[in-house]
Amino acid sequence: MGFLDDAQTMFDRGVSAAKGAVSGVAVEQQAFAKGFARLAADGCAQGWHEGNGGNLSYRLAPEEVASCRSFFYDNPSSWVPMGVRADNLSGEFFLVTASGSHLRNVALDLDANAGIVEVGPAGDAWRIVWGFKDGRMPTSEMAAHALAQSARKEATAGRSRVVYHAHPAYTVALTNVVPLDARTFTRTLWKAMLEAMVAFPSGVGVVPWTVPGGSAIAEATAEVLRDHAVCVWAHHGLMCAGATFDEAFGLAQAVEKAACVHARALMMNGGGDRFASTIPDEGLRGIAEAYGLAVNEAYL
Repeated sequence: MGFLDDAQTMFDRGVSAAKGAVSGVAVEQQAFAKGFARLAADGCAQGWHEGNGGNLSYRLAPEEVASCRSFFYDNPSSWVPMGVRADNLSGEFFLVTASGSHLRNVALDLDANAGIVEVGPAGDAWRIVWGFKDGRMPTSEMAAHALAQSARKEATAGRSRVVYHAHPAYTVALTNVVPLDARTFTRTLWKAMLEAMVAFPSGVGVVPWTVPGGSAIAEATAEVLRDHAVCVWAHHGLMCAGATFDEAFGLAQAVEKAACVHARALMMNGGGDRFASTIPDEGLRGIAEAYGLAVNEAYL
């Protein structure tokens, strides 16, 4: 694309270069944007984002919206229906990865591989206010992110802001061999290593195989995330939610590490799950007491 094309694109989007030059710290240089880019890069370094796999969303705090407003497009895009409704997201702004984007490129060119959307007054539509260069759009799993963000916002009294979707290999592999009920899946991970319960004391929810991108998986995921910070999508990946990028990424790491330990134990045990040693039930209660964890009693 040449200079004139770039200028025309800026004009069409209503961007004022002069305004941006004097309005403060650019969106890409703000702390939340750097954290967003780092998480995307860290997930790629783990091998969790083959091709354009995975996506990420962040709900901006009011002061972050204020610091970005001067960089928003003078003429936002038209409103686009989400296909789902989340009343408690009305008027919220989200930094979201772009559909088809490779997460390894987010840190290299944020406004091409991500953008900021505003949720409409009814909580059922979005419009682009920044980023998504060259006609790109938010992730195809925007509905799932919206309902996940809505569920975690309600469950945590607004503390949760990050929803991260990745494809960790051992976690996905486990969905082929472990029964897809939350209690069994959670206990499998908790018993694999001590840190699992410490990292996700509320346990792990599971959504059986569902075609991604539509309202069905979005609604099922939201139901799980009302009581869990982690939702495993069978044969697909997981969604983790947290107040910070570190919290959401750390959850994904902990789930995948426990899944890896369990899978390797199976291999070392000839494929059988009757191990010579494992964390006993009283051991799980002991961990909860020692660390003062608010553990999901249904899984003990």
